[in-house]
Amino acid sequence: MQVHECMTVNPITISPKTTYAQACRLLRLKKLHALPVIDKEGELVGMITERNLLEISPVAVLGVHTNRDFWSTFTLEEAMTRQVITVEEDCPLEEAARILIDHKIGSLPVMRGHKLVGVITESDIFLAMTEALGGSSEGLRITIRLPEDKGELGAITDGIIKLGGRLMSLATYWGNNPFKRIITLKVQGVDREELLIMLEWTIEVQVIDCCESSAESRPGATSSATNTEVFPIQNLDAKIPWLLDSK
Repeated sequence: MQVHECMTVNPITISPKTTYAQACRLLRLKKLHALPVIDKEGELVGMITERNLLEISPVAVLGVHTNRDFWSTFTLEEAMTRQVITVEEDCPLEEAARILIDHKIGSLPVMRGHKLVGVITESDIFLAMTEALGGSSEGLRITIRLPEDKGELGAITDGIIKLGGRLMSLATYWGNNPFKRIITLKVQGVDREELLIMLEWTIEVQVIDCCESSAESRPGATSSATNTEVFPIQNLDAKIPWLLDSK
């Protein structure tokens, strides 16, 4: 899967002359965490994030409290991040994910040559991962530990087909054992006991977990931190109570 298959196309952008207040309002209203900065020639020249906005408050910049005129006149030209990390639209999704993790950032502008064509975010990649793991389909979810022997994975998929089942998703990753992979399968249309017998007795793989998985979200299945934002731009209301009322 490549970045262009998951990115947000035609992203919202701002100019270097956008004011602090305008950027804050736009992030809030559009529920965004970052905005690409485009100059009048259409070139990507920077990036503004929620962290940037919190760091360039009047107290941080001037060392004193100022009136509301500051917020409506201070532009982001000098405050934006100029060394922007980008990816091309044909970049593999896993490579984009690695870049986000390595640089501890939440979004990447996606380029086609010198033209901005999209933005890929942590949420986009998380959604793609959910789809890859079969999160949007119900079925029997099986986790197995698979030795690195040729033909084992093919035998499993063939066995599922022979049982009349349908393989909805397959994900693989390495655990602590370098000689065995952990495989997660989502299967539909197969009897649970027959599948377990096929895996454990016929192919002789270790089944770690087996459970029914629903495609529906369960009410109440959220953590206490669900409503906590990493960079809570809404907290700026306490500092700028007039922000949404500004014209």
